[in-house]
Amino acid sequence: MNILIKLFSVVFILFFWSSCNNDIEFEINDNDLLFSKDTVYLDTVFTNIGSSTYNLKVYNNSNKNILIPEIKLSNGNDSFFRLNVDGIYNQNDDQGKRFENIELLANDSLYIFIETTINIDDINSEQNSFLYEDKIEFLNSNNTQNVNLISLVKDAIFIYPDRYLNDQQYIYETLEIDFDGDGISEETEIRGRYLNEEELEFTNEKPYVVYGYAAVGNGQELNIEKGSRIHFHNNSGLIVTSGGSIKANGEFSQNQGLENEIIFEGDRLEPFFENIPGQWGTIWLLDGSIENEFSFCTIKNASVGIYTTGGGNNIEYKLDLSNVQIYNSSNFGILSLSSSIDAENLVINKSGQASFAGTYGGKYRLNHCTISNFWNSGIRQFPSALFNNFYIDSENNEYVNDLFDVDISNSIIYGNQNIEFLVENLEETELDFKLFNTLIKFNDVNNYFENDPKYDFSNELYYQNLFNNLLPEFINPIQNDLRINQNSQVIGLGAPEFSAQTPFDILNMNRLENSDLGAYQHVIIED
Repeated sequence: MNILIKLFSVVFILFFWSSCNNDIEFEINDNDLLFSKDTVYLDTVFTNIGSSTYNLKVYNNSNKNILIPEIKLSNGNDSFFRLNVDGIYNQNDDQGKRFENIELLANDSLYIFIETTINIDDINSEQNSFLYEDKIEFLNSNNTQNVNLISLVKDAIFIYPDRYLNDQQYIYETLEIDFDGDGISEETEIRGRYLNEEELEFTNEKPYVVYGYAAVGNGQELNIEKGSRIHFHNNSGLIVTSGGSIKANGEFSQNQGLENEIIFEGDRLEPFFENIPGQWGTIWLLDGSIENEFSFCTIKNASVGIYTTGGGNNIEYKLDLSNVQIYNSSNFGILSLSSSIDAENLVINKSGQASFAGTYGGKYRLNHCTISNFWNSGIRQFPSALFNNFYIDSENNEYVNDLFDVDISNSIIYGNQNIEFLVENLEETELDFKLFNTLIKFNDVNNYFENDPKYDFSNELYYQNLFNNLLPEFINPIQNDLRINQNSQVIGLGAPEFSAQTPFDILNMNRLENSDLGAYQHVIIED
């Protein structure tokens, strides 16, 4: 009986509340509304690519329940903006352009969500970027209030695979790839296509937006002009196949706009996405690709900044890096599998695993580099710099590469873990590596490596003039500012014979007279 009485009481309360709710009366608004902002900036979007969703809050600060007769976009159905008003998107088939009789309780508020997709060709603009404006109009019985909408739309060159409709599903073009340089290509499930002859010159006139993987074929060379901006959609990137090469050679920029720098990043331009890792795939240099060059380039927000395989036994280095910065990689800044890299003034920071991983052997020369890792999104498995000479497949078969040649000089290897440098080998295999005038962070607090001869830092076979656990005093490593200040303990520690090989730092400062370790000469920061 008690249960029935309680159930009856709950039903009665719900019925009574519902009846009262239906009796709520609304008056046509005759007072001014208040808004969370008078202008909504939707930031920059590429032509034909939808924006993020932005919001505007509308307040009724009166003691009356009001009815807003009309909320609409000034440009009507021709507007490139679209609205969602308090959960309503398509009222009266107006496609998010116009809404009638919107109810708002006393001392309450509602949200308006705003998006845009703009075709710059429809604006009839001859410029590569265009400021597009509209207004949200709020009509009441006395007047009209407005909130401005502003978005910058950029024209771009789009590179994407073909697709066709099959049984109401899109089928996308995929790549045939020669993975190991033996001349035999195999089918893959990688969405993408090979660049044609007209597409092998990326200029700085317009940004490029890549969907899927843009591939450079055998005998082709992709040249990227200084000042170019390359944007990748999710799960997209570049692939340089056997016999192909990439030349991305920027120049030093005089101002913060980086007018001569080549920048590789994702295609979301809103500030929220500026430093979000893993927005796109990788720049993949396959076995057999040759003479790949990157200078004055920034690679940011990828899954793997650069992934290079094979080429370790070549006389020439497969990949040359000069004045390159790689930030915010969700996995690796550089992942090398039995490859060869010659790098100077290379800066890497904030990688979900290792910033520089030279795996399964290879040949590596790093001079005046700053290899750091201040990943702040959880514990990572690997140190900043990792090198090994072996590979273990999924069936636990072990493979050893006899080639293991690592030379690191006048550099900094550092991060926010205790151990930021590891060299690994299988038992009874020898390693050829040497660190000259280099700072590493190596705090073996558990004495795990106490009896490992590879970490006997007095052993001149591997180490000459090694600096362990000095403080580099980076200015702001969390914000990827790896410059060193005037209090750094690595000032003046560079050996002249290595500085002569790289006489200017990454900011074009002369380092010949008194060189510091790493990619940067120190700067004076005033308190």
